[in-house]
Amino acid sequence: MSAPEDLGDAHGDADRGDLSGDLRSVLVTSVLNLEPLDEDLYRGRHYWVPTSQRLFGGQIMGQALVAAAKSVSEDVHVHSLHCYFVRAGDPKVPVLYHVERTRTGASFSVRAVKAVQHGKAIFICQASFQQMQPSPLQHQFSMPSVPPPEELLDHEALIDQYLRDPNLHKKYRVGLNRVAALEVPIEIKVVNPPTLTQLQALEPKQMFWVRARGYIGEGDIKMHCCVAAYISDYAFLGTALLPHQSKYKVNFMASLDHSMWFHAPFRADHWMLYECESPWAGGSRGLVHGRLWRRDGVLAVTCAQEGVIRLKPQVSKSKL
Repeated sequence: MSAPEDLGDAHGDADRGDLSGDLRSVLVTSVLNLEPLDEDLYRGRHYWVPTSQRLFGGQIMGQALVAAAKSVSEDVHVHSLHCYFVRAGDPKVPVLYHVERTRTGASFSVRAVKAVQHGKAIFICQASFQQMQPSPLQHQFSMPSVPPPEELLDHEALIDQYLRDPNLHKKYRVGLNRVAALEVPIEIKVVNPPTLTQLQALEPKQMFWVRARGYIGEGDIKMHCCVAAYISDYAFLGTALLPHQSKYKVNFMASLDHSMWFHAPFRADHWMLYECESPWAGGSRGLVHGRLWRRDGVLAVTCAQEGVIRLKPQVSKSKL
């Protein structure tokens, strides 16, 4: 287990330092908690189901990584995860996770995980683990300069602020009410939230501070990576929608694949800056890139995802 200074950020989120076990994050106690059935075979249940009534991809990724991590030794840590979403998940039944020990090497170990429902694969992934190795080869981009989370409205307060504006268009009001009704196990604070006029023409970029609700603690670095896998899928693909939401509404949207690269230890229950951008969209698909930064400026995780996005024109009703 790494020292606390390796896992945390420079500010330390001291308000969480004395939380006891009964306040542990539901992401650890429930969402990512798997039931062992046999060697390398686990069963996962569901905590939060989106309005699409399909399983949340972040939960499937997080549970699959938990299953993979159980098959490797404590001295290796995940450095990359590459996933494909094959079929929509059914929220009415559990998911079975089967782990294949593809390779166990001196420095790197690879695990394949298949998630199954109704006898068919709904998700497949490869996770690669590495023994920590020092190297003189080191560089990273610089973290964007943004206000700290303490100076920003939380997601619930921001939505309430939008909803209290009498000029808010009905199409946005319906969507915001739907989002406000969701109970997700993560906290979000949007950086530079758009005004109502800006909602009409946004760049395909967004940044928000994010952390798991509740307390996880130093614990196993792998568990923080599993929680980050869950967090990374939330609102990620929606970045590709930002320039188009004034003219089109979503007819269908679903993740196709998702990749993650883990660069440095971090605490998923401490605030991290999620920097998201969509460099391209076309062919009913959207591509998004993301970076999760620790508060001390260390680049902890890089993400990429492509998804299906099918739109239909917004219909303006005549007022005559």
